[in-house]
Amino acid sequence: MPVRFTAAITHEGAWQVARCLEVEIASQGKRVEEALAHLREALELYFEDKALPESIEPPIIATIELST
Repeated sequence: MPVRFTAAITHEGAWQVARCLEVEIASQGKRVEEALAHLREALELYFEDKALPESIEPPIIATIELST
């Protein structure tokens, strides 16, 4: 059964950076799709020697606003 992870993607300079929110893994690419593909590959390599978790509690994603 597949395990679903959450990725946050940010634009940093010339790169799109994809970070997994459940595991401290990140990757990058010139486009969002490339960054996500690289992140998937990095996660697959990370879990080669570790068992996939049976379940993952989804992270809470919230926006925080600061006054300037």
